[in-house]
Amino acid sequence: MEFVNPYLFWILLVPFVLFAFLISTNKERLSRIFDEKVLTRLTASSEGMPLRLRNIIMFAAIFFMIVALARPVKELEDKVVKVQGLTLLTALDISGSMRSKDVYPNRLAFAKKKMNEFFDAMPSDEIGVVAFAYSPFVLAPFTSDKETLKMMVKGVDDSYINMGSTDFLALGELASSLLEKKNPKILVLFTDGGDEKAIAGFADVLKANKIDLYVVLVGTEKGAPVIDENGKPIMQKDGTIAISQRNDTLGLLAKENGGAYVIAGPGKEDIENLAAVIKGKYKEQQQGEVRVKQRVEYFYYPLGLGLFLLLIGLSSFPRFKSQKKASGKDGGKK
Repeated sequence: MEFVNPYLFWILLVPFVLFAFLISTNKERLSRIFDEKVLTRLTASSEGMPLRLRNIIMFAAIFFMIVALARPVKELEDKVVKVQGLTLLTALDISGSMRSKDVYPNRLAFAKKKMNEFFDAMPSDEIGVVAFAYSPFVLAPFTSDKETLKMMVKGVDDSYINMGSTDFLALGELASSLLEKKNPKILVLFTDGGDEKAIAGFADVLKANKIDLYVVLVGTEKGAPVIDENGKPIMQKDGTIAISQRNDTLGLLAKENGGAYVIAGPGKEDIENLAAVIKGKYKEQQQGEVRVKQRVEYFYYPLGLGLFLLLIGLSSFPRFKSQKKASGKDGGKK
């Protein structure tokens, strides 16, 4: 048997022993400290029960209550619980091309909307969120609280957008670190794509770490001008407007490695279909194991005994012999 709160036992035991000693051995000195009425209640009267016995019962009651406060328990073996669901890492593209307005209101806002739809389609799964462009960073750790995830994604606005080139290699290294102890390892990108040169090292990192890739592509094949932070089109060196088109190379990479991709549309069917594919592929796999500590509580035994003794100690029992003698005397007088 063990105590959950052993410190309470030792903290309360010392004043209890001191108090019991003073009550039992030094009533006169104690009466100088406590009010007479308080002292009378603490020691109780001797009516129907010897004072010493009543005090012993009261002290025993207090002792058992202290033991109950310390919470005695019997520790059992931990119970291993299999947790259903998957752990997924989602990544939001915040590169400069995500300001393009070939989808309403722009690619970034549209990708955020699709992420929220994906969260709704995976209600019981743990999802983490990172943002990536030149340097990736964690927006939200793995959690099954989808409302918190939506709130974190909502906070990503145009000020997050990085006009530098997208570093997919850095994204792959961050994803491999975050998914290191996960099984299976799933990465879902929300992006307007990347060319073969940009994702060459990214593919190697995914294969080396056995990360399954799924991609949600936003934007159109026709494309739209790349816009700066002031809302103006960016000009190229030759004086023409820079145009950003959706690049499906990432989607093809995902498909080649056992994953899948969808081109984001105005409805929810695309995201629902992607979620169905992911759930279908990993339906036999668990999210992991959770160890739950098991114990048997025993505090109610000393608590019940303490309350019972307290009831006895505060009760008064009539003296039957005295009553009989008194009644005999009264009868004699008659």
